[in-house]
Amino acid sequence: GKGLIIPLNCQVVCVHEDWNSGGAGNALGTLYAWQKACKACIKNERDLEAELKTNKISVALYHTAGKGTRLAPLPGAENNNKPGVKLPAMISDGKVLTILESVIKQTGIYASSRKGRLSVFWGDQIFVPTVDTKYDPSLAHADILCMLGPMPNAEEWKEKGLEKYGLIAVAQSGTACQIEKVDYETALSMTKNNLGQISQVGTSLGSFSIDAQLLFALLQEFNQELNQKIAQFDTDPHWWMPMTLPLEAYCQVMKKKAIESAQAEAHYFRIQKMIQNLNTSKNLLAPVDIGTAAYWWDYGQLKLYLKNAFQLIEDSSEAHLMREFLQVKCGQLSANDDQISAASAVHLGVTSKTAHSVLANIYVQHLEADRAIAVNCTAKRLILGKHALAYNILEPNELILADGEVCTDVFMPDGTKIRQRSRIDIDGGKQWKIQLDSNSFSFEQIYKTNLSTDVLQVAQTSSKAHTDLAASFDLTIHAD
Repeated sequence: GKGLIIPLNCQVVCVHEDWNSGGAGNALGTLYAWQKACKACIKNERDLEAELKTNKISVALYHTAGKGTRLAPLPGAENNNKPGVKLPAMISDGKVLTILESVIKQTGIYASSRKGRLSVFWGDQIFVPTVDTKYDPSLAHADILCMLGPMPNAEEWKEKGLEKYGLIAVAQSGTACQIEKVDYETALSMTKNNLGQISQVGTSLGSFSIDAQLLFALLQEFNQELNQKIAQFDTDPHWWMPMTLPLEAYCQVMKKKAIESAQAEAHYFRIQKMIQNLNTSKNLLAPVDIGTAAYWWDYGQLKLYLKNAFQLIEDSSEAHLMREFLQVKCGQLSANDDQISAASAVHLGVTSKTAHSVLANIYVQHLEADRAIAVNCTAKRLILGKHALAYNILEPNELILADGEVCTDVFMPDGTKIRQRSRIDIDGGKQWKIQLDSNSFSFEQIYKTNLSTDVLQVAQTSSKAHTDLAASFDLTIHAD
């Protein structure tokens, strides 16, 4: 909310991508979202284009598209609001912190450095830099967040597994280029003509910012695709690589993507022609280092959600930083406990017993949890096996989860709910269309059922149901 996650004077604009088919890709999707945001603001008599051109504002765009199949069944429990999936932490009294709110909270540190720029972030990844985040963006038309380190030798390149990642290679002059999943020798050959000697290289996070001049050049160049809502272009292969790589190297990369040389060459020369009109005193692309020791928490998969959650009860520098960032405390919840748990807004009956568990917004008369996770649950009796996850549960009687079991409640507009179960070793993406034995519907069927749901109405209905049930309990143990 305003004043908690974003400044009080910040304007939030929500737009959706109604592309003709297949999605626009994150490159055209960025341009299309910007256009729709500008149109929405004009209705409120605000000219975003003029404000960006005159460096009056800093704009951040958060990509939240996708069904969240690999995070299933959690997005379904949020009525398809994937960025609204809750983390085991609180933002305020009665309000659980979501993935998107966490991303916005973290990325806001770049706002003061980026007046006159459009920043683009992914809505399910949190990263915490270990270097100063203030920098001068005026040296380049575009910059990309990356984990920079000195250029390694061939042996070190292989040891670090750099051939598995999209990378940013940086010359001694500070200019950079994007390379993708290549070995050491290939990286050198690809960059020798445009960069010369590489001084630094690092894993790209994909998040970037562009200045107004490049933004409007891209809007003009891709005007036809945007008007007709056709084509699918992504930033790495369709912007950064043709901007910064030699033609031969670019065609080599695109060949691996099954793109014919003629098509790759045509796109390459299209981008090269566009950038001829940009201010040549600036680099095309520059790195924004977040530090080689930076922390990067990805919530795009169910197994990663659990991995990150359990880190809250570990004893490491990363765990301490995560608890500080999410404002989560660890400790023994009651005299029954001989082990610590991470707890935020937890309210339990006197007989409850927990150990090494992660709990947030819990109202349970009797809870048994040993190395388990429970988020936004109200229940009379909740018994959780090891590595079990209870999420958005409303249970007037008893719910028992076996080791590794995942359980959610999906609320409907009429107040009814559908219980969905899974396991931590099940990939929702692979099982998306399959109805698990424990469920009445597949994850896809839940997704389709949710398409017409009024999310705000359901949120109000479920909140009242949780409040009413919790009022019937005698809860004497409290951890805020």
